[in-house]
Amino acid sequence: MLAVMTFAACTNSNDKMSKCENDKMELSFSAEQAAWMSVIACDEAKGDLKALESAIHNGFEAELTVSQIKEAFSQLYAYTGFPRSLNALGVLQRVIGDRQAKGVKVIMGEDASPLSKEYDALKEGTRVQTQLVGKAFEYEFAPATDYYLKVHLFGDIFARDNLTYADRELVTVSALSGLEGVEPQLKAHISGARNMGVSEEQLQGIVVALAANGLLNEAGRLTKAYDELSNSASGPTTKWSVGSPNSAYAQYFMGQSYLQPYFGGVANVTFEPRCRNNWHVHHGAVQVLICVSGKGWYQEWNKPAVPLTLGTVIAIPEGVKHWHGAAADSWMQHLAIHTQEQPGATNEWLEPVSDTQYNSLQ
Repeated sequence: MLAVMTFAACTNSNDKMSKCENDKMELSFSAEQAAWMSVIACDEAKGDLKALESAIHNGFEAELTVSQIKEAFSQLYAYTGFPRSLNALGVLQRVIGDRQAKGVKVIMGEDASPLSKEYDALKEGTRVQTQLVGKAFEYEFAPATDYYLKVHLFGDIFARDNLTYADRELVTVSALSGLEGVEPQLKAHISGARNMGVSEEQLQGIVVALAANGLLNEAGRLTKAYDELSNSASGPTTKWSVGSPNSAYAQYFMGQSYLQPYFGGVANVTFEPRCRNNWHVHHGAVQVLICVSGKGWYQEWNKPAVPLTLGTVIAIPEGVKHWHGAAADSWMQHLAIHTQEQPGATNEWLEPVSDTQYNSLQ
C-alpha cells in the first residue's frame, strides 16, 4: 500500500514547501488503485449504487483507504451534486460495515491534517485555481460563484492533504466522464489534470479502466474529449502509444497494424491508412471497439459500413461476421475489449476484405 502523503505542515522552509508542492503534483495511487478510483468516481457520478458498491470492494482489495475514497466523494459534491455524494458516502459506510462484519481487511488511512490558523482560503484557492486553469480566472458574470470556487473548492477542499492535486483531478475527470452534457467542463479538467501533474499515460488509464469495467459510453465520451484536446490525429501523431508491430496476427491483416496491450484484457490496435483485418467471427464472446484516434470503418456481413470516429463505441454481437480497419486517408486506433466471454471462446478468421470492397466505401 502507498502511504498517504501529507502536506499541510509544509510551512517551515522554502525547500520543504517546494518539495511538498512537487508531491501534490503526483498521483498517490498505484496503477491498480488509480483504475479503481476512476471506476468508483464514474459510478458515483452516474448514481449507479450497485455498481459503485462492487467498485468500492475492488478498490479496498487494491488497498485504497477509507480516507481516500471518502475524500473523493466529499469533493465530488462540487461536481456531481450533494445527492449523489451523500448516496455514495452511504454506500461506502455499508461496504465498510459488511467487510468488518466478515473480518475482511479495510484500511482506514489518515484523515486530512488540520490547517493552520493563518491559512488564507481565498489567497490559496486563487493560487490553486490559477495553477489548474493555467492562468488567472475571474468569473465576472457570477462573482458569488467565483468566490465559492476560490474559497471553498480550490481553497478549503484542495488544501486537504489526504489526496494530492493530481489525485483530485483524476477523480474529477473520471466523474465528469460519467455525466452527459458537461463536455466543456470535462475538457477543462483534462487540461487541469495535465496542469496538476497527471501524465498522458495516466489519463489514458482512466479510459482503459472505464472500458475494462463496462463503462463503454463513458470511456468513449472521455476519449473524444481527450483526443480533441490532444491532436488532429491525421497521422500517427496521437498521444496514444502505437505499441509493437502486430506480428502474431499479421497474416489476418492487409497493411501494417500495431498492438499495445493494457490491463483488464484491453488492447489498443493501431492501423495505418487502408489497413484492415480480414472478415472474422467471434465465437463465445462480444467484442467492443472504442475508437480513440483517427478515422476508420466497421462493417458487418451484408450491411453498410459504419464510420469509426473519435469516441465511437461498437458492440459486436457473438457470431456476427465483420471486419474493421482504418480509412484510406487516416491512421486509426481503437481499444478492443471482449465481454460476456464464455469458456473456450475463439476467433474464426476468414477471407480478406478485397480492394474492390474497400474502395467502394465512402
